Amino acid sequence: MRRLIIDTDPGVDDAFAIALAARHPDVDLLAVTTVAGNIGIEHTTRNALNLLALCGRADVPVAAGAHRPFSRAVRGDDAHGNDGLGGHAHNFGTSSASLDQRDAVTLLVDVLTAAEAPVTIVPIGPLTNIALLLAAHPGIKSKIERLVIMGGGISGGNITPSAEFNFWVDPEAARRVLVEEDVPVTLVPLDITMKVAVGDEWLSKLADANAVGRELTAMTPGYRAFYQEYTGTDDLIIHDAIAVAEAIRPGILHTTPMLLDVDCTDGPGSGATIADVRNKVDQPLGRVVDVALDADVDGLRTYILDELSSRY
Repeated sequence: MRRLIIDTDPGVDDAFAIALAARHPDVDLLAVTTVAGNIGIEHTTRNALNLLALCGRADVPVAAGAHRPFSRAVRGDDAHGNDGLGGHAHNFGTSSASLDQRDAVTLLVDVLTAAEAPVTIVPIGPLTNIALLLAAHPGIKSKIERLVIMGGGISGGNITPSAEFNFWVDPEAARRVLVEEDVPVTLVPLDITMKVAVGDEWLSKLADANAVGRELTAMTPGYRAFYQEYTGTDDLIIHDAIAVAEAIRPGILHTTPMLLDVDCTDGPGSGATIADVRNKVDQPLGRVVDVALDADVDGLRTYILDELSSRY
């Protein structure tokens, strides 16, 4: 079994990622922690509870985390609608599960401490909770197998020309996790996630497969419209599901070791991922991180569709 924890800000693409992990027979989903990002913490937490219930996994503990970035004003965008799930959050029911009374960092420490073997954490929102965890509890690092982080962009951004959304929301947290800590990291940036866009045929197959697939597909129209304006194509970008796929099947993405840093200034580059593309790994910039830049894209699309379409 692959032991996973997901740290998330649901989010349409987060919903696909949560469903992929929550329903997979080879995944032991130990916890879900929430962070403010795509929308405020109240919405992201409620969405996480309800998505797990949709997937038949109300047993997974959910704890609320940081309600704001380290040192920035709360920022967001409208890609995911006013409820985080494309205006669809009220359509698939409310979880009967209670929110864990521990805060996200405390839950992470407790779950990691109790784990019999190191755990993979998949942060698919701003990195505020993870930075707080590593700063306050450095002794817990030995219980983390690796972080599979959806965030950043080597060749550019999506919320600004230079910055990907998760890093832009809390660049200080991103820098602390990527540069100042020593936990193994696989970074899943826009460079790969944008390649794995899915279209009408893929979504139709998912909607026809099961009730979870129908609900996931129903969340997507507004999100697709947002990206159509950005990319000029009418495809769905399932960023966060790509990171979860790598966490479940290590090596499904092809990685390159790169020296990275994160721009924490207040200028136009704020939140940008700074990569030494020359791969001069003996230079003082940042630290070396495994960056996923390529994959068998068709195979990856098929893998995610097959797993989400299953009747586990």
